[in-house]
Amino acid sequence: MTQRTGSDLDGIDLSDIGFWTLPWPERYRAFAALRAHPALPHFDDPVLEGALADILPPGNGYYAVTRHADVVRASRNPDVFCSGQGATSIIDLPREMLEYFGGMINEDDPRHSRLRRIVSAAFNPRRVRSIEDAIERVAEALVDRLLHVGSCDFVTEVAAQLPLAIICDMMGVPEDRRDTVFEASNVILSNGDPELVPEGADPLALFMEAGATLTGLMEGLAEDRLSRPTDDVTSALVNANVDGEALDHAELASFFILLVVAGNETTRNAISHGLLALTEHPDQRSAWAADVDGVTPTAVEEIVRWASPVIFMRRTVTTDSELAGQPLHAGDKLLLFYAAANRDETVFDRPEHFDVRRQPNPHVGFGGAGPHFCLGAHLARREIDVMFRQLLTRAPHLAATGAPDRLRSSFINGIKHLPCDVEALRA
Repeated sequence: MTQRTGSDLDGIDLSDIGFWTLPWPERYRAFAALRAHPALPHFDDPVLEGALADILPPGNGYYAVTRHADVVRASRNPDVFCSGQGATSIIDLPREMLEYFGGMINEDDPRHSRLRRIVSAAFNPRRVRSIEDAIERVAEALVDRLLHVGSCDFVTEVAAQLPLAIICDMMGVPEDRRDTVFEASNVILSNGDPELVPEGADPLALFMEAGATLTGLMEGLAEDRLSRPTDDVTSALVNANVDGEALDHAELASFFILLVVAGNETTRNAISHGLLALTEHPDQRSAWAADVDGVTPTAVEEIVRWASPVIFMRRTVTTDSELAGQPLHAGDKLLLFYAAANRDETVFDRPEHFDVRRQPNPHVGFGGAGPHFCLGAHLARREIDVMFRQLLTRAPHLAATGAPDRLRSSFINGIKHLPCDVEALRA
């Protein structure tokens, strides 16, 4: 039973997909009301439809954690607020699905540390330098093409292409299979968006099919790299051995799904939100363009705060506890709303303003502090950095020319399409 008291929260239902179709300012006003409420508001689980409704029992709902301090505290205490019962899904999914689609995100120590240690070993300094060189080359080529065509869908032709190319290159995915990765990752994070899940289709069936597609791709690559290792990350993971530990086939497939999905979608959306923000805040664009080297480090962090590409992660209470004065019991679910914490007026000065020089900026756009801080944060920052340096210096008149087409999702703050023109600001 949803339990909320006070007229200030009337009409706010984070489990209603309609909430996630509201304009962004309306969402953030709702989050402000939730932050101001003394208790942690409780919401019913979303209503399930299709095959999931037939196989999963109804859940007991969740508490919405919207204040920055509370998100950070829960993130830093994984023994009490765990990820192993599901970090990426509000509903309680079978353990097999959690491991398959979330990998280490849906794990606790000691297994989480083991997986992270093995995966981290694959990113040695030489490989990181190679990846960073590739980011420069790909971003330059994308802007070359953008300048040639003049106008396009910024999301599909620019923002999505950079992380897609880098992730696929890292993993050794052939160029002719990149569209497969792009389409499958879109479906996995679609949240049932009607553009990606056609009317009448079963979202669960499409979800599982997309996962199977990526698994098949990974299995083929892994088999090839066992006999013919190259310098890509797949070869490093297949042959990884850290203190006698290696990834098994299921763990390898799960990590591949996690990497290509998370590495694609989140950075793509940060870059898309970045162009939209610069279009809507021309003073901030001018400030950044006037001092690209000096402003880029803080501007990248502000884009991540502003976009909050991952809206929430879930934690599950392991023992009787409390958070923000709210008594909690084992099995209670919490959703850590990063998008709300990143607008917390007690932490950020004028949080509703996009400020490319913002300092300090302790955003939680890569997750709160703790063991689940985003493994790909450095890569994402680098991709955003390089892309906007290219755009600001080589396409100084680029801007969005229409409204964004937003992903209908409570989990990913996505932009599916955004028209742009390289001469928009010259008019």
